Amino acid sequence: MRELTIPVSAATIRELHIGDPVLLTGIMVTGRDTAHKWLEETFIKKIKAPAPAKDGGRSDEEIYAELKKILAGSFIYHCGPVVAGLDTKQYRFVAAGPTTSIREEPFQADVMKHFDMRGVIGKGGMGPRTLQGCKDTPAVYLHAIGGAASLIAQTVKRVVGVYKYEFGVPEAMWVIEVEKFPAVVTMDSHGQSQHTAIFDNSKKVLEKLFKE
Repeated sequence: MRELTIPVSAATIRELHIGDPVLLTGIMVTGRDTAHKWLEETFIKKIKAPAPAKDGGRSDEEIYAELKKILAGSFIYHCGPVVAGLDTKQYRFVAAGPTTSIREEPFQADVMKHFDMRGVIGKGGMGPRTLQGCKDTPAVYLHAIGGAASLIAQTVKRVVGVYKYEFGVPEAMWVIEVEKFPAVVTMDSHGQSQHTAIFDNSKKVLEKLFKE
């Protein structure tokens, strides 16, 4: 088991290979479909103008500047958490299971590179564009344990803050401090994908069965 402290260096990421179990400690950010689309369209491709500050909150430009610092060397977790303390703003994660990652395939490589991230966490794996992004950035895809939402939530020691709360609780970007968050490298910076390997092997077995 490899213990990694966030921020993680590019050199450390290059040492990881598919199948390596890791424990993450440090600050990461949750993000799903709405967050990735917002990052891509507003700051990477600049299709939409950043929103100004409203009701004493932070403008998109201010949030972007903060995310640039937080995400450098860190990870985005594909997670729509269940959060307690919404009324008092004494936030606490009750459930924090991974959501399906492939939905972020159109955006993920761009987001990783732009923010100099060290990877993403989710379930189900991702496609060739993200795999190439892992090689280029460098970064890794970490597979979290599906069906263990309450157990994973216990590794979230503190909710540091939240960005884009207007997206809704599951889609907002929650900044969290984790301790020994468990995951497995299933896509590495060397172009290897355990998801592709399993698919290819399963296809061969299926073809063999049809021939028999």
